Amino acid sequence: MIKFFSTTTLAFFLFFGFTAGNAFTQNKPVKMVSVGFYNLENLFDTINDPNTNDEEFLPEGANRWNTSKYYEKLENLAKVIIQIGDEYIRGGPAVLGFSEVENRTVVEDLVRTEPLAASGYAVAHIESADRRGIDVGFIYRPSVFKMKNLTYHRLQLASNPNYRTRDVVVMFGTIDGEKFHFLVNHWPSRSGGEKETEKYRAAMATLCRNVVDSIFSIDEYAKIIIMGDLNDDPVDASVVRNLGAKFKIEHVKPKRDLFNPMYQLYRDGIGSLAYRNSWNLFDQLIVSSGLLGMSDNGFRFHKAKVFNRNFLLQKEGQYKGYPLRTFAGGVYTAGYSDHLPVYLFLVKDQQ
Repeated sequence: MIKFFSTTTLAFFLFFGFTAGNAFTQNKPVKMVSVGFYNLENLFDTINDPNTNDEEFLPEGANRWNTSKYYEKLENLAKVIIQIGDEYIRGGPAVLGFSEVENRTVVEDLVRTEPLAASGYAVAHIESADRRGIDVGFIYRPSVFKMKNLTYHRLQLASNPNYRTRDVVVMFGTIDGEKFHFLVNHWPSRSGGEKETEKYRAAMATLCRNVVDSIFSIDEYAKIIIMGDLNDDPVDASVVRNLGAKFKIEHVKPKRDLFNPMYQLYRDGIGSLAYRNSWNLFDQLIVSSGLLGMSDNGFRFHKAKVFNRNFLLQKEGQYKGYPLRTFAGGVYTAGYSDHLPVYLFLVKDQQ
């Protein structure tokens, strides 16, 4: 039996008598925290910004985007976010990375919605150099995660100095006194051809790896979680070679190595987005060796999942079984996103 001890402000829950492989010790209480990522798919406001390619998402634009649709999308996204990880923890993830937002304002509107307001989410956002004007960032619960610093790293290509894409945004802080680094990514898309655009994802993966190595140079056992829409699967070269994420825990060496728990989900046929009747797992969460219980008795990785509940999927028509998005074939469908969220749990023995 699982027993809960909670208050409305308690950031994590204590579980007793819970057995789950090596992650838990039987009859021993643990603290638990959830971390997630969600591509919010074109979360634009209705106001024309000359510095953003937002013409489709204006009242006079192709999508006839208006205040009613905007707030309906916000409410829909909030209903998803508040349920992520609720098999163990209520109130939404402690940290949630996001992509495809127009600006900070839309994220602030999101966390003020009725489903999320009680969780007290704060926003961490930096305006990126992306040509289209979409950004990445985080929302987090200050009662759980104490943010200390927010930085960004911008891709610069000597071969193409005018190339612009989303930044790698790094959030540093503590959970229950332990230091954490969160890196959120949205690597270049495959638009224009998978092979033709592969070099740009490889460059972003290398940039992300350089950031990770700079953290490891200070602390080889640093607790790092890389997240984002990588526009590549766990088996693709950008993730395996450039980023250096390993498939199996037994292959991960202490100090400086990364483990990708999404690989097994991908091999099991689980995806986060569908295209031409097949699933991809572009949305990933990757952890450092410091989260595999190799360095201390603090928080450690337990399990990664795709949040793929039935209400998030199209029920009929050409795209039956796909994620239910806001627009499909140019028609407003009042959905959520073309991506499903991904999330993981961290656990720590309760003293």
